[in-house]
Amino acid sequence: MSRSVTSLVLIRHGAALCHVHQVVGGPLGCTGLSDEGFAQAEALRRRLAHSGELAEAAALYSSVLPRARQTAWTIRPAVGGGALEVIEDCALCELHPGQADGLTWTQFRARYGEVDWDAHPADPMAPGGESWNSFVPRVAAALGGLAERHRGRRVVVVCHGGVIEAALLTFVVDPGGERRLGLPTEYVSITELDTESPRGPWRLLRYNDTGHLGG
Repeated sequence: MSRSVTSLVLIRHGAALCHVHQVVGGPLGCTGLSDEGFAQAEALRRRLAHSGELAEAAALYSSVLPRARQTAWTIRPAVGGGALEVIEDCALCELHPGQADGLTWTQFRARYGEVDWDAHPADPMAPGGESWNSFVPRVAAALGGLAERHRGRRVVVVCHGGVIEAALLTFVVDPGGERRLGLPTEYVSITELDTESPRGPWRLLRYNDTGHLGG
């Protein structure tokens, strides 16, 4: 890759215990990866070690949520020569759930009802939480800041499905837009964007790459 090109490699975390137990997985509800999730992250680490495709990464970032942090630490030996610090940033988290954090999804629906962000994107998930319209600009600002900070380099970000959707929505599909895409982003998938200028335009190089999982 030319040094004039800035690349963001977005990796979704592995399968999580909060998903297994159907719990809203904010800072309280997220208890890390499930056994399946650890196995998925290890499969990704083996792929990266074999291919060397992220050996020249300049930085490794993670959401502060345990499912993302554990995925990042699992793949760290195969990213950037294995010497990179995992830099945690709350701005890379999934949508903040506010008072819904830690509830089961059954409890959430009984207390707050269903959230229809396609019809009402400005509605918060729960009191103290984010709306879709506030989440997307937060992600855009965080990723745009990383691109500026590491201009001309490749940056790896371990994050969440919503973050990846917000990134594609902002940088590729509809710059400045907020409508949801409903993307089926898989666990430990790789999505990569690059640009010759962090202020755009951006190019989508790959989305939902899960070749390391087989099948």
